[in-house]
Amino acid sequence: MDSIIFDLDGTLWDPIDTVLSAWNSVIRNNKQIISELTRKDFEGTMGLQMNEISRKLFPALSYMERQQLVKVCCELEQPFIEKHGGVLYPNVENVLKELSKKYKLYIVSNCQDGYIESFYKYHKLEKYFLDFESHGRTTMSKGENIKLVIDRNNLLNPVYIGDTEGDLNAARFAKIPFIFAKYGFGQVSHYENEIESFDELLSIF
Repeated sequence: MDSIIFDLDGTLWDPIDTVLSAWNSVIRNNKQIISELTRKDFEGTMGLQMNEISRKLFPALSYMERQQLVKVCCELEQPFIEKHGGVLYPNVENVLKELSKKYKLYIVSNCQDGYIESFYKYHKLEKYFLDFESHGRTTMSKGENIKLVIDRNNLLNPVYIGDTEGDLNAARFAKIPFIFAKYGFGQVSHYENEIESFDELLSIF
C-alpha cells in the first residue's frame, strides 16, 4: 500500500451540529418548512449527494424549491464551518501526522464544492493531504472521484476509509480495498478491515 484516501464526514470528523445551525437559520425564514431539522435527520443523510439529501430532508417541496433552498443553506454553511468547525474524532491530527510520514494521504467526499476547503481552513489539517476531490467540484460519483484522484496522483495501491455503504460501493467501483470506520454514521455489510476508533489505523498501518 502506498496511499490512503479518506471519506470526510463520519470518518475524520462530525460536522452535524455546525451544519444544523446553518441550515436551521435558513429554514426559520422559509414559510414552506414547518419544523426545523434535527441531528437525527442529518445523520440519515451522511454520505449522500446533495440532490439525494435535499429529496430526503424536504420531500414536500418541488425539485426547483429543494434546489433553491439547499443552495442557500450550503452558501451559509461554509462560513459557519470556517468560523466554528466541527468535532474532530479523537487523535485525528496525531494519527494523520504519523500516517503522512509513510503514506500519501487524500480526501474524497460527496460534499459540495468548498466544503473540504472550509474543513481545512478551520482545523488546519491541509498540510497532511496531497490532494482532494468532491462531487460538488466534478459532479461525478464518489467512485469516479476516487479513480480520478488515483489517476491524477499515479497511486499504485491505495485504500479507501469510510463509514457508509456508499463508501463501500465507491471503493468497489474504484477496485480498491475498503476499511470501515465503525464509529461513524453508517452500517456496512462488507469490508477488508474495520476500525473502532481513528487511532486504530496506526495498528493496521
